Amino acid sequence: MLTGLSLPALLEELAAPREVPGAGSALGVALATAAAVVQMAARLSPESWSDAVGVAAQAESLRDRATKLVDDDAEAYRQALEARAAAGDTGRQEQRDWALGRVTAAAAEPPLALARLAADLAELCAAAGQRVEPRVHADVAAAAALAAAVARGARELVAVNLTALPDDARVYEADRLVAVAEAAARSV
Repeated sequence: MLTGLSLPALLEELAAPREVPGAGSALGVALATAAAVVQMAARLSPESWSDAVGVAAQAESLRDRATKLVDDDAEAYRQALEARAAAGDTGRQEQRDWALGRVTAAAAEPPLALARLAADLAELCAAAGQRVEPRVHADVAAAAALAAAVARGARELVAVNLTALPDDARVYEADRLVAVAEAAARSV
């Protein structure tokens, strides 16, 4: 499990010369970090903002969900790579294609989930930006920028993740989520 590693060990895993873990796991770490920053900013703002406690709880929930995706992405991608490598070892062509299609479609789900969470976090940043204590406004703006960057990166992974076709509905959804995240980040 990547999430049980220290930060230096996690970075070593990401830098290792193998495909898993990859960018999806790195994006999950970045998003969880951005959510933690929003949580910190909200926790520092309860005196001036009555909704700060609720926003801190929302940020914590997003952080926890992004953290889970660090490992989920690595596992889904590992399974897809193994299925692709073993594709020639199974019976009929239709059976191979069906099995490979199922596991590779599953590999696109964690990056899409990251894009959804990133849009949610960017929107939370937009709502919090003018309400947090002034001393932590820049922190919220930085978290929003990270969330928008995660959405863009996750969109790329959805689009190229093994079998996604250009007209795949997941790609259109990811494009929409990037637009939402970027607009929210600009408004902070």
